[in-house]
Amino acid sequence: MTKRNIIALIDCNNFYVSCERVFDPSLEGKPVAVLSNNDGCMVSRSAEVKALGIPMGAPAFKHEALIAKHGGTLLSSNYALYGDMSMRVMQTLEQFSPEIEIYSIDEAFMSLNGFPTVDLEAYATQIRDTVKRWTGIPVSVGIASSKTLAKVANHWAKRVPGFKGVLSLLDEERLEKALKLTPVGKVWGIGRQYDKFLRGCGIENAWQLRNADERFIDRYLTSVGHKTVLELQGYHAISLEEAPQDKKSILVSRSFGKQVDSLEELKEAVSSHVSVAAQKLRQQNSLAARMMVFLSTNRFKEGPQYSNSKQMVLSPPTAYTPELIKYAMELLEEVHLPGFEYKKAGVMFSELVSSDDVPLNFLETNYLDDKRKVLMDTMDKLNRKNRRDTLFVASCGTKQQWQMKRARLSPAYTTRWSDLPRAK
Repeated sequence: MTKRNIIALIDCNNFYVSCERVFDPSLEGKPVAVLSNNDGCMVSRSAEVKALGIPMGAPAFKHEALIAKHGGTLLSSNYALYGDMSMRVMQTLEQFSPEIEIYSIDEAFMSLNGFPTVDLEAYATQIRDTVKRWTGIPVSVGIASSKTLAKVANHWAKRVPGFKGVLSLLDEERLEKALKLTPVGKVWGIGRQYDKFLRGCGIENAWQLRNADERFIDRYLTSVGHKTVLELQGYHAISLEEAPQDKKSILVSRSFGKQVDSLEELKEAVSSHVSVAAQKLRQQNSLAARMMVFLSTNRFKEGPQYSNSKQMVLSPPTAYTPELIKYAMELLEEVHLPGFEYKKAGVMFSELVSSDDVPLNFLETNYLDDKRKVLMDTMDKLNRKNRRDTLFVASCGTKQQWQMKRARLSPAYTTRWSDLPRAK
């Protein structure tokens, strides 16, 4: 651990809404919210929606009239657009530092070590301006000596207009003031239960947590909590993860846009989920040794409920989509119970192994050693080059009437040729 590190956190402002505004400038200055799956709840709100007092996660139907009254609109989640815009933002950030950790779709940590003669706030302003100019996405930048403190800096950079989206907490006086103003529950790594416990012990803000008695920390906080305290003290206890860690399991699941009672429609849905999960497997150069299929009814609907799951071992491990779909159909038929209307189904791959570490099997040819891998690599390449589902397995269906509702979906501006914006 050291106090000689300088870390910046770059966070996109209201990311989903900002992506929509890049290609539809008429949304600027108006209340705009992006909705969750099946157009249920708000998952991204513009500053104008927040000013109306509408909380995150609020049901759309409760506030639609209020937003419309103020000239605003609600939009369905456009995941293809957000993923592509995120990639553009991250590629832009790579111009400013060789050490970057992509933390989430709209956040990245950046090392600013080795910039001793640079005005860091001016450099952060340059980062902010460049991202806005190259991608259209507004970002906030927080600078500090640890990742946790950079989170605090970013929090205030985003909320205090006078900082203009950039704040450095490398100055001790400014750091103390910021930590005293930060509720302990807003500290990165402090969950709801710890927030309640710490407040009960008289620790109300981040400054008090930073200076808490060491014996109290050792006795009542976990190792993660202990690292959080060290980070608040300025020690670099949580390192940058420059290479994303491979997932240990892959889950793909979606709520249906309607109640589904047909086994054929369930097979289409599960086949589609398997296809997506298998593509993610191959993307991280992994194979699955275990698979689970599950389905459930709508627990918010009155009447009898049913949910079930079934799993199986895959030997040898594989990432071959047709084979995985075949096994998934067997599992689905085992868990399916006629007479129910289902709201959700999904698939999970676990016990993932790297393609380089697959154990030898003398009884069956490995997926990696024959034309199956060539076929999957070709399919993935074509789908990346053109668009998703240019090639797909027939069992996934063509109509997919079970798909989640996205009645307010904006065009795929950056990933579909037919949806490219046209200048008039």
